[in-house]
Amino acid sequence: MLAAKIILDKDFTLGEVDPRLFGGFVEHLGRCVYGGMYEPDHLSADENGFRTDVLELVRELDMPVMRYPGGNFVSGYDWEEGVGPRDQRPTRLDLAWQSTETNQFGTDEFVQWCRKANSEPMLAVNLGTRGPEEARNLVEYCNHPGGSAWSDLRRKHGFAQPHCVKLWCLGNEMDGPWQMGHKTAAEYGRVACEAAKLMKWTDPSLELVVCGSSNGGMPTFAAWEAEVLEHTLDHVDYLSIHTYYGNADGDTPSFLARPEQMSDFIDQVVATADYVSAKRKSRKRLMLSFDEWNVWYHSHGDREKRNIRPWDSAPPLLEDAYTMEDALVVGGMLISLLNHCDRVKIGCLAQVVNVIAAIMTQPGGPAWRQTIFHPFAHVSKHGRGTVLRQVAESSYYDCKDRAAVPHLTSACVLDPDTGGVTLFAVNRSLDSRLKLTVDLRAFAALHVDEWTTLRHSDLLAENTCAAPNKVQPAVATGAGVDDRVLTAVLEAASWNVIRLTPAK
Repeated sequence: MLAAKIILDKDFTLGEVDPRLFGGFVEHLGRCVYGGMYEPDHLSADENGFRTDVLELVRELDMPVMRYPGGNFVSGYDWEEGVGPRDQRPTRLDLAWQSTETNQFGTDEFVQWCRKANSEPMLAVNLGTRGPEEARNLVEYCNHPGGSAWSDLRRKHGFAQPHCVKLWCLGNEMDGPWQMGHKTAAEYGRVACEAAKLMKWTDPSLELVVCGSSNGGMPTFAAWEAEVLEHTLDHVDYLSIHTYYGNADGDTPSFLARPEQMSDFIDQVVATADYVSAKRKSRKRLMLSFDEWNVWYHSHGDREKRNIRPWDSAPPLLEDAYTMEDALVVGGMLISLLNHCDRVKIGCLAQVVNVIAAIMTQPGGPAWRQTIFHPFAHVSKHGRGTVLRQVAESSYYDCKDRAAVPHLTSACVLDPDTGGVTLFAVNRSLDSRLKLTVDLRAFAALHVDEWTTLRHSDLLAENTCAAPNKVQPAVATGAGVDDRVLTAVLEAASWNVIRLTPAK
């Protein structure tokens, strides 16, 4: 049996978890909006055409922020065409995803949907084919009370009260050659700076997210961040980073180690941001917005395999069917986010419905939870509090991409109100159980209140419309605290949530 040990002290902390770490992402891509969130003819649709079965599942994930409308889509989006009477909205070609956009769902509908989902909208502006003026106009439309052209237009559309959108993204992945309006770092830095100024002059309460690299493998990575922040550091509040992982070659040990790469990526971006602050003699410590992250690879090549035609409206794009293996990686990525909560304040699982999503729907039919839904729901519910610094030792393994990968990856969150501790842990061994001990010497007496595990004998098991509960959490037993030491045996290839509460 493998072994790992953790020592905790309630006074040794990493940081406080910002609830916005558990956000989501909605893009006009595939069936995320049309047929996912919005399906007026569905039996569950409410008066706005929103699927209430989807809303119920989103509320179960408890996502405090929701990013919209992209993603690559936003870099060609004219927001004015998605507001006002629906019968007057034009149909356009979306060049990002070779689809037809009907504009039947736009900014106002998204804000309405967010209110019902108990989320705050996080809007992205188009800095690809458009610029600072159009971005400023959207802020005025959304946030100004009235008495100006754009705010009065919102009121004319039936929204007398401002939408009060406080969190905004200055474009999306502008470092990517695939992006409409792709720019160099210097070009983007200048336009982002000017957009930020105009937007904050319109509403000084805004928080702004500037684009970092679209992934750590970009040839311009780090140089891009350094150049962009030279222009924008004084005007923005967060730096955006994105990453996706996959296992196309079937190398499961390397795949399960990907969250270690995610942690490296975060550390590198933080170092770059701090370098710019030091160079500029600034005391500002920029926080990060990890506003796209997930597993994504199952649907690669689907357009050709499924004969999806260009310019269809809401085609079934990027509909990854997630496995038990994917759930372990997503759990590890959540652990990475928690363990960097001192600098990563916003996170957006990409995406929410149908498109590389935690929730899937059938047109006219049911909605169900994908395997990755479960670890996200667990951490969103029990991962809010103070993340503790761990002194950890674990057995380890070597894989193709990395040496000395710990079998155990974990995060420990203290609830400051109750004194309880929640342990999130993945045993990455594919064939061995792992005996975990946690030294709680600095805590008052705790006991195991609940132990939830997610595992399946088949790592490729999926939840489907026909079998929506094939992979689902279960109650585990056998963990206990003796003389302030927690002992638990984690099954091979398992996700675990152990909740400790003060003994009565």
